[in-house]
Amino acid sequence: MSIHSWARSALHDDLRDAEAQGFERLMVLRALLAEIVQQNKALRDAQELASELQFLADNLDDDRDYAFMRP
Repeated sequence: MSIHSWARSALHDDLRDAEAQGFERLMVLRALLAEIVQQNKALRDAQELASELQFLADNLDDDRDYAFMRP
C-alpha cells in the first residue's frame, strides 16, 4: 500500500466516524485541513509549506489543460 492509498483510507475512516458522531462532512474536512497545516508548520519552513499549498490551490481544476502536460 502506498502512502497516498493509506492516507485516502485513513481519511475515509475518519470521515465515516465523524459523520456517525453527527459532524457535517464539510466542517470535518475544514477542521482536518486546518490541523494538518498546523502540524506541518511544526516540521517545515513556512514558505515551503505556503508554496506547496499554493501549488495545490492553483491545480484544483481537474479539467484544466496545463501546458506542461501537452506533448
